[in-house]
Amino acid sequence: MMSIPPRPPQQVMRLERMGTRYQTRLSFMRTVLRRLRKEQWTVEQSLADWDDDGYGTAVYRAKGPNRTYSLVAYSRHLEAAERSDRVIAEKWDAAFTLFDGDPTQADIDRLRENVPRQEAGRLSVSELTLSRANKSVRLFEHVVHSLASGRQPDLERIGQTGYLMRTTAVYGNGKFGLADRDCTCHRRELAAPYQAELLTVYLIRCYTHDLVEHIARRRDPEKFVPLAPDIRRHLGIGNSTGLGMAPFLYHHPILINNWISAVETALAAVRSVERIDGRKKSAFKDLVAKAGVMSREWNVEDSRQMQRVLQLRADLDLLSQRLSDSSGFEHNRPWDAIYRWAEENLSIEAQEMIVSLLIEMHPEKVDHLETTMGTTDTLDIQPAMTLGELKSRIESDYRWALQIDFGDPAATHFFWYASEEKLEPRLGERRSEPGAEREHLLTAARDVTTLYHDLRCADENHTVAEFLLRQPQHRHIVRRVQSLWKYRYAEIQDNLLGAGLLPIDMLRFKLSFFGATKFDPKSDKWTRINMYQGAPLPDEIGEPDSDRWMLLPQAPRTGAEA
Repeated sequence: MMSIPPRPPQQVMRLERMGTRYQTRLSFMRTVLRRLRKEQWTVEQSLADWDDDGYGTAVYRAKGPNRTYSLVAYSRHLEAAERSDRVIAEKWDAAFTLFDGDPTQADIDRLRENVPRQEAGRLSVSELTLSRANKSVRLFEHVVHSLASGRQPDLERIGQTGYLMRTTAVYGNGKFGLADRDCTCHRRELAAPYQAELLTVYLIRCYTHDLVEHIARRRDPEKFVPLAPDIRRHLGIGNSTGLGMAPFLYHHPILINNWISAVETALAAVRSVERIDGRKKSAFKDLVAKAGVMSREWNVEDSRQMQRVLQLRADLDLLSQRLSDSSGFEHNRPWDAIYRWAEENLSIEAQEMIVSLLIEMHPEKVDHLETTMGTTDTLDIQPAMTLGELKSRIESDYRWALQIDFGDPAATHFFWYASEEKLEPRLGERRSEPGAEREHLLTAARDVTTLYHDLRCADENHTVAEFLLRQPQHRHIVRRVQSLWKYRYAEIQDNLLGAGLLPIDMLRFKLSFFGATKFDPKSDKWTRINMYQGAPLPDEIGEPDSDRWMLLPQAPRTGAEA
């Protein structure tokens, strides 16, 4: 039998579906954890110079077979009025950098003068990332008070928040003097996307666990008890993510194509499996049951997302009922049958959850694809191409854009720009806010439509070079059309200027590839998430399949013994 092909881009690259993506085996936090396990890395605290309130310096060392990376962390007192998750903040509870190797005391002293200042400081090629975090104040203090009183924290409060601190940025790739990616991309452990950044986040998680215990122990050394392992494991790292992440998807189309292509190739490979045994059936039922538990613990204030979650719960119940019947797994290509049934009967949110669960069933068909998700490709103009060929490419690859009526004011409702203060991406309403003349080019749909109109008035035998000499305003979109023709998933097939745009869909899409869970939208422009929730602790990294623990994180079920 022929293999099942990957899903088409016109299905996959619509924002409605992109905004329902979940973590998979190929998400970057998962690949970090698998490498730590396979290569027997060790993670340990090598310095904790903290006062009674946890202010001071700490270093965490991740040591692999060839190299060592060290998280250098600085914590300080922060007044309540100074605490903000916004990018314009200038002070944080803690600040971090990932150092390439083992820092000397001179390095630690140098970094102390720069890392807490973040963007205002300056780093060197010895540092790979820069980050900062704030406490989730109420939960952090509750955990400190509980441990200092000789008891474990309240499980309901642990489940409601799920992290002790949340980051507001993890910078890399040459910003603020950090080492450029060209310095490290040849290293196996950093070759895949975001490996240094997400190793940083894992070490920050270790830091938060130790910090809360240190403060509690100093508060009452006689009564103190450490965090129970199941509670410690459930506490990930929070993150607040806003519009700054959205334009990345547009400006790195080949990279995004590679991410999607890997996942869709994995799904197609699993759907093509001819037969499965009883163990696979039982394992899949268990995953669906865990997904149901996770969905019931996932509660958010955002009405749109909460409606999706409620539907997800109902859909997973339907799937569980189907699988409980003897005919729940078809004899031939059972995974494909489950996926096709989900497409016909369940919400898009549930469909994408099932995609994640299906991919989990066959690591041997999936994990090798993690090496295909980076790129060094660039966008280039092909000046000798005829206008007839260019026009045909547009008709083939951008049919979705040509169907949008840009004469309708609603089609150009928004414009993208950068804030003057922090040069961060922002979204303005074209007819009610100033600044449209400084619009950033997240405008493929509109611009390819304008280009196509002008091409229809040109001689198809002329070259692109001749055309652009006369109409240079089209250079950027010609470059994009010419460069992306062989990358099926490079373009978001929606209008990023239209009145119906919900940027939160773009944010969730990218965050799912990081491996985030528990999406908690605070508006249609920013969200909170949890990272590494349920992930193995440093002494558990070597456990079989330990990266899977964070696929469907669930709150601890019982109050663990002190």
